[in-house]
Amino acid sequence: MDIDELLRIAMQWGASDVHLVVPACPVFRLSHELVPMGNEPLTPLALEEAFESITSEKQREVFYTELELDFAYSISGVGRFRVNVSMQRGSIALAIRCLPVRVPGIDELGLPDICRTLILKRKGLVLVTGPTSSGKSTTQAAMINHLNEKVSRKVVTVEDPIEYLHANNKCLIVQRDLGDDTTSFASAMRHALRQNADVILVGEMRDVATTAAAITAAETGHLVVATAHTQGVANVIDRLISEFPPSQHEQVRVQLALVLEAVLSQVLVPRIDGNGRIPVLEIMLANYAIRNLIRERKVHQIASVIETSRQSGMQTLDQALEVAVRKDIISAEEALLRAQSPEQMEKDLAPYVPRRRQKAESMAKD
Repeated sequence: MDIDELLRIAMQWGASDVHLVVPACPVFRLSHELVPMGNEPLTPLALEEAFESITSEKQREVFYTELELDFAYSISGVGRFRVNVSMQRGSIALAIRCLPVRVPGIDELGLPDICRTLILKRKGLVLVTGPTSSGKSTTQAAMINHLNEKVSRKVVTVEDPIEYLHANNKCLIVQRDLGDDTTSFASAMRHALRQNADVILVGEMRDVATTAAAITAAETGHLVVATAHTQGVANVIDRLISEFPPSQHEQVRVQLALVLEAVLSQVLVPRIDGNGRIPVLEIMLANYAIRNLIRERKVHQIASVIETSRQSGMQTLDQALEVAVRKDIISAEEALLRAQSPEQMEKDLAPYVPRRRQKAESMAKD
């Protein structure tokens, strides 16, 4: 199996992912659907040869020791790929995310205008959250791309692995890969404070040390943009605080109330026209009321503030989903599957459901 040729085909077809698992045939993910490519099953030997052809000796040593590996791979003139290697039933399995060569723009992705405002802030903590494969890294990349087009700043990114390559435009951008360029997120964050950075992007706040370093960087006058694998604004704030020992919870609450600028919690929803998926975002902006709720241990009340602050640019996930349905971007059925209060949404969208279903069926026939 020529894995480079397979990846070329995947990019040509617009696949978001390629899955190689024994004894199945290669599988592409196209518009969120898994599509088998051919009917020839993969063998353990074919997967081992494919793995060795795209990895270095050092990467193979890490994999055979830990039986897990994440790395970036690129093919000149084709694109970049994020590769995860694991073992299943005693053989190698590859899950490969296809990444566009060009960094997408905010408008191109359908992201809200608030993303432009947030990335131009001089300091604070901006969190982009959501489940795995919800487009968090792409949203971050689009925001950094906008910054790069508008103002002169030094940006340091810490990623695992580097997904999008940014060319210096107005910004000076330093991209560090976990494993190749640094030993840990926390270490890279601490050293970024001594590298005259204006903006620090951290791929994931996955432990206490990284979270503490991100908060410290925001406190000392840097803009920190980070991701977390948590859905919902209240959930991510509680999760960050709970990572610390109980004796530090009060201190962390005060720090977060001071430095947090926004939380963008996103999901990817299939477009009604069948042309890929679009991010739908819950948006929390840290105003005076929000900061007080964080300090006073009333995070559960934040949703009510968001719901009544649409004029300030905030929106709940359900409000964002309803807007997307009314604009004929997504179907009511898809919105209901992701709604936080599906019963209420079903009532609000009742006049739209039959028309949306007919429209979707008509498009499918065409």
